[in-house]
Amino acid sequence: MKRRQVLFGALALGAGFAAWKIWPEEGLLNECRPLPLPTHLANHDMVTSAWAGIDASKVWDVHVHLLGTGVGNSPVWVNPALRSVFHPFEWLHAQLYENAACAGADSTTADTDFIARLVALQQARPPGAKLMLLAMDYFHDQAGNRVPARTVFHVPNEYAAATAAGHSSRLEWIASIHPYRRDCLEALDWSARHGARAVKWLPSIMGIDPASPRCDPFYAALARLDMPLISHGGYEHPLLDSGTMQEMNNPLALRRPLDQGVRVVVAHCASTGTGIDTDQGVHGPEVENFSLFARLMDEARYHGRLVGDISALTETSRVGPLLTQLLRRRDWHARLLNGSDYPLPGFVPEISISQLVINKFISETQGHFLIELRHYDPLLFDFILKRQLVADGASFAPTVFETSGFFARRGTDGVRPASTV
Repeated sequence: MKRRQVLFGALALGAGFAAWKIWPEEGLLNECRPLPLPTHLANHDMVTSAWAGIDASKVWDVHVHLLGTGVGNSPVWVNPALRSVFHPFEWLHAQLYENAACAGADSTTADTDFIARLVALQQARPPGAKLMLLAMDYFHDQAGNRVPARTVFHVPNEYAAATAAGHSSRLEWIASIHPYRRDCLEALDWSARHGARAVKWLPSIMGIDPASPRCDPFYAALARLDMPLISHGGYEHPLLDSGTMQEMNNPLALRRPLDQGVRVVVAHCASTGTGIDTDQGVHGPEVENFSLFARLMDEARYHGRLVGDISALTETSRVGPLLTQLLRRRDWHARLLNGSDYPLPGFVPEISISQLVINKFISETQGHFLIELRHYDPLLFDFILKRQLVADGASFAPTVFETSGFFARRGTDGVRPASTV
């Protein structure tokens, strides 16, 4: 196992230096330049035009990771493997994401500094624009027990709730509750009472089979509360032993909650990897996960219930025909939600501006501006980049960014307020 991890770490480091060679203008690391934005960036036409035609009070970034190091009095727990050079792949992953978030792993104030920077970035937005912070539950086994050894990191719901409550004009929060937990229903009720807007799963990392009947009580509770489920779809980069559970990210597994009345968000539109076409049986052919997601989106019975989030869709591995298709599918745009997957936009090698220019999704002039902006404000970088994307004359509709309505729950009369879906 250790030899394999050493190899992966070496390959990852090699890939990083290769990326620097391929994109020398963009560099390898986030420079974490100090705020506020210089005037020539803050007043640039691309910034003002990005907000034109959009109701900023409805712009909620639906996919923001609440990270922590676990140092000092932090309630966040991080697997020791991410701090060990004897697990180089996990160690490198942690280092790069801490750089993307401008957080220092050795500082006792790293977690509070992460939040302070996040809030400072968001304070520069028009009033009402918010970020939705993601909690993260432990991996649980089939008996419903926590398994720290297989958990990458744990961000408690209580921490996410308190963080959002402390900055309520700028932050919302999304719970993470493993459905195999003996207290999952109590945890869900607590989260709903304390303002959670949805529940987030990352099945392969958490050990959840969304198609399992044992999730049914949890689905019934989600439907009763009218609380959406945000579930990762498609391949997830494996950490620890999670690489053996990629089948749990098959978007067709989400038929089960959808058929029980749950509103479901497929993170990243299941835009990577392949999965078994279980509609043809357990031994069905292996096809692109995005094709399976598209099949669900085109089924009339899921209209008003199934949506996708477009977080991470500008990263290098996803740029191409898939992004073109999403831009051209105007009939889907009212069912797409924008999220940044922060701190991913600050992870420089993951998003190649040069590649986006070469593929004509943005112009070279736009690319130069975005390269500079990213080192100051990765969140604004992500928003403006997606507002500028174009393919065959098609761009994302404003409704893709006006996401808040989707998270409004039914009132006492059983009617949900006007929504983007």
